[in-house]
Amino acid sequence: MFGNDWDEILYEEVRKPYFIKLMEWLHQEYQEFTVYPPQDHLFQALKLTSYTDTKVVILGQDPYHGPGQAHGLSFSVLPGVKIPPSLRNIYKELSSDLGLDIPTTGNLTSWAERGVLLLNNVLTVQDGLAGSHQGKGWEQFTDAVIEALNEREQPMVFLLWGNHAQKKGAKIDESKHKVIASVHPSPLAARRGFFGSRPFSQINEFLESQNQESIEWKIEEDN
Repeated sequence: MFGNDWDEILYEEVRKPYFIKLMEWLHQEYQEFTVYPPQDHLFQALKLTSYTDTKVVILGQDPYHGPGQAHGLSFSVLPGVKIPPSLRNIYKELSSDLGLDIPTTGNLTSWAERGVLLLNNVLTVQDGLAGSHQGKGWEQFTDAVIEALNEREQPMVFLLWGNHAQKKGAKIDESKHKVIASVHPSPLAARRGFFGSRPFSQINEFLESQNQESIEWKIEEDN
């Protein structure tokens, strides 16, 4: 299903009745409605960032619900799509924190390939209807993903932006892993503590303190 070690880690989870029911319901949703992301990008976050390779988890909420935006990675949009406001603020903080140029693409695939698990709480949404697939089972599945990562011996960083992400990450073992929490980068909240929080340098400092390679945060521009 995932093509890496997540297959073994989540073997029991994807065979539970709730998940089978979720997949059956979702199959019907894709047939009847426009659902994002496209089916072939449904588990993109787990496919691109294996369990073993995960160094950082960035928790999002729902996929974007506009045409051509979502492709299975939290906060990321497909090449050529206008950069959404929250991601624009993330880029501003990235530039302020590390001195990097603000990218012209919203495609975060290069982060995912470098060990940043870009995981949404809910992995699908109906076109134009924010939150439409909440409460269907995705939350239980993504809780299981976080639980599996929390149990891993090798430390990682959980980036929890906003109350929603902080609630979902409440059980993370902070004696082992690093949790960086702040307000959400959305335009409504970013000036209340997101700007100036310097998450990217904090992440790299922690990874280096654990004798792990730091993340190269420079975004690969789309060709």
